[in-house]
Amino acid sequence: MQPRIRVKICGITRPEDMTAVADAGAVYAGLVFFPKSPRNVSIDQARALAVEAPIGLAKVALTVDADDALLEAITDAVPLDMLQLHGSESPERVAEIKARYGLPVMKAIGIADAEDLDKIDIYSDVADQLLIDAKPPTKSNLPGGNGISFDWRLLSGRKYWTRPWMLAGGLTPDNVAEAVALTGARQVDLSSGVESAPGIKDATLIQKFMQNLR
Repeated sequence: MQPRIRVKICGITRPEDMTAVADAGAVYAGLVFFPKSPRNVSIDQARALAVEAPIGLAKVALTVDADDALLEAITDAVPLDMLQLHGSESPERVAEIKARYGLPVMKAIGIADAEDLDKIDIYSDVADQLLIDAKPPTKSNLPGGNGISFDWRLLSGRKYWTRPWMLAGGLTPDNVAEAVALTGARQVDLSSGVESAPGIKDATLIQKFMQNLR
């Protein structure tokens, strides 16, 4: 029997979507704090969503090069289980945030070619988890959530980094089985792949994703 693959669904904006994510068996739910994203939520919105989240669903705050003032405001108001750093945060900044806020930290790393893989080892020394995502297009304003993937074969045979890692980038119900087979990922993250519109999750697509993953 294959081990269960843990799922994070990011960009939750509505209570009913938080419930659908939990009901489908996802482990993590992501809340986006990045104004340029169509999935951005205010701190008040995030608090309301997190407070009502079903027990056992880990709440993850996604930030992009956030300063201490924003991180303080988020962590003071929103009950969270993890911080996800999705910008150009240095290893030193990742370590600082982890020490300051007392929460596990996941660092996102954009991958386009084999040279980008070197960053994985660098951030493994400071982050609790890694999110291996597709590097955004040059003209994109979004560091993630672009619905694009990278060449998953770059990760083939690289299952044993020193930190837990999560595969992201363009995952959908139709391609997740192939992605897992090629990469050996035990955790996956997606957002737009289960949406009917930006920021609006589709419960039917979420269920289909989970079924195809299994």
